[in-house]
Amino acid sequence: MPTRRAAPTPPSSRFVAQVRIDTPLGPLTAAATARGLAGLWFDGQRHHPGPIGAPVDPAQPHLAQLARELAAYWRDARMRFMVPLDPQGTPFQRAVWQALLDIGPGAVDHYGALAARLGRPGAARAVGAAVGRNPISIVVPCHRVVGHGGALTGYAGGLERKRALLLRETAPVR
Repeated sequence: MPTRRAAPTPPSSRFVAQVRIDTPLGPLTAAATARGLAGLWFDGQRHHPGPIGAPVDPAQPHLAQLARELAAYWRDARMRFMVPLDPQGTPFQRAVWQALLDIGPGAVDHYGALAARLGRPGAARAVGAAVGRNPISIVVPCHRVVGHGGALTGYAGGLERKRALLLRETAPVR
């Protein structure tokens, strides 16, 4: 008799709490696991998980810390986020998202350079796909990755938001 594997737990069922946060670029939905911030999406963002089956709890420690840090970010976009993170993805995606954290405020990088730093110089497209699937907008700064030569390319939250975030952080944009 064939063995059956348990279906993987959908990422949204791992969430213990969620909250909505208003920002100058539109509302965000944040979701946390017991380990940290697991999602931060603009309304209408590509790859948004849809309805989240977790209670709304702005007092949940990771979400409360995120709200304080986002407020500080809107005052000074060069600050660094310290909220614990728990992004859900493949090992490759998590490695890419971790590498994004090394791109500081006011700086940009491109997909090919990011792939090379990860030891995968021929994987710029795979890196681009992982960057596009980043579940934690702004905090994991996928908006700081641009096309070769500095051209603005894809952003799941929309190119106008990407441009606004980069300008807020004083990064050069085209």
